[in-house]
Amino acid sequence: MSSAACSQDYSFGPHTIHASEVFVESTLSFAFVNLKPVVPGHVLISPKRVVPRFAALSADEVADLWVLAQRVGAAVEPHFGATSLTLTIQDGEQAGQSVPHVHVHCLPRRAGDFEKNDEVYDAIDEHTRMHRPGERLDLDAERRVRTRAEMAAEAGALRKLF
Repeated sequence: MSSAACSQDYSFGPHTIHASEVFVESTLSFAFVNLKPVVPGHVLISPKRVVPRFAALSADEVADLWVLAQRVGAAVEPHFGATSLTLTIQDGEQAGQSVPHVHVHCLPRRAGDFEKNDEVYDAIDEHTRMHRPGERLDLDAERRVRTRAEMAAEAGALRKLF
């Protein structure tokens, strides 16, 4: 697995993930920062081959994807001061998948970041928008589209963890 600056862009369904947004890659997968993170440190891990559904991945791709997700989670959890992780795949449109390319969401979690733990899935889906005071996230304030420079800076910081 390589943590050196990625030298190529990758396809993420119909989108391009620029090399500056990738912070680690393996033989068959890559990890990159999220355009609209739900929580600080919310990153994505995806196979290099564009595959819309999980069942269409080869056994080698499945293993490589989850090994990289495990490695990414182990690094981002302490880096973002979290105490737990949510690792999830939305497999298909009715499951909330918005980009037709398999990807694992890796979210560093802290106590109280959501009133009810499963609300994290609503936040990932973007179907539920709630204003919640106190320790919980205000999704309208916290989840915003970031600039390429912001994403490149975060990927650069995460690259150093690998």
